[in-house]
Amino acid sequence: MDSSSFDVRLQQMTIQIVPFFMAIVFHEFGHGIVAKYWGDNTAKDAGRLTLNPIPHIDPIGTVAIPMINMITGIPLLFGWAKPVPINPSRFRKYRQGLFWVSLAGPGANVIVAFATAIGLGIFVRYVPETFSLHEPVQRMMGAAIQINFALALFNLLPLPPLDGSKIIESFIGYNGTQFMRKIEQYSFFILLGLLWFNVLSFLNGPISFFTHIALWVAQSVFGLLS
Repeated sequence: MDSSSFDVRLQQMTIQIVPFFMAIVFHEFGHGIVAKYWGDNTAKDAGRLTLNPIPHIDPIGTVAIPMINMITGIPLLFGWAKPVPINPSRFRKYRQGLFWVSLAGPGANVIVAFATAIGLGIFVRYVPETFSLHEPVQRMMGAAIQINFALALFNLLPLPPLDGSKIIESFIGYNGTQFMRKIEQYSFFILLGLLWFNVLSFLNGPISFFTHIALWVAQSVFGLLS
């Protein structure tokens, strides 16, 4: 990797790191708050029902994987936080609870993405370009929209322990669930392979599509369409 390429990637990470942390925090908070709604207070009792990023940091998903993103040239940070502790046996209804709690993390990211797009519309509409941090803030908010959609779509992959696998588990029986558990022990290596061979680039299309929709909504609301 030449120095100029590294500088570009370092600049990208500088813009993306705050939105990334915010995205994973809201993702885990979404899981915890919906689990509480379904009768499971495990996350709350463990002190994880919080927007403080520190309790949510996972050495692999929050630190190692984003670093690999930068080294391998993937243009958008993604990863995961330390999963909030969930005890599905406490859900009022097991399958419904597992489905909605699993969907809550990606759902929270979609909500944050659209809220950020609205915030970006307000910023562009009402903050003058003479503001010294206008460009960095605009880029950071744009990155936040992309990262939240990326995190939502990435976590919907049907690979344990990602949310997509839990959503599938809410529909399958015991044998299928045990099969998922067997795959989970190899998940980290599978993810490394997907990253190294750039297989996850297929997510770029959907990320771009939903990002454009969110931006179009914000532009429409604030009369920014040319």
